Amino acid sequence: MAAHEGNTPERSTGRRDGRTTGRTSGPGTPEEYEYRVLTLSRETSRSDARRLLTEHAEYGRWELARVRLYMGGSRKVWLRRKIIRVARTA
Repeated sequence: MAAHEGNTPERSTGRRDGRTTGRTSGPGTPEEYEYRVLTLSRETSRSDARRLLTEHAEYGRWELARVRLYMGGSRKVWLRRKIIRVARTA
């Protein structure tokens, strides 16, 4: 299973852990999301890709934001999760 993580050029923040942050505004208050980009090679089977994404969803609380299929057969997958800010109580 060949997958690697990286930043998208339009959201690059220079973080070494492969994650970026962004705001999505919807009805009501804006929510902040953290993004992770996975690149799956064409040799990655559908079952391996499904297993990888399921593990990220179950254990890392990631949700699928976008999938892009390229001509060579590789796939780029954007995952996102909400950033939960804790308010100070003192």
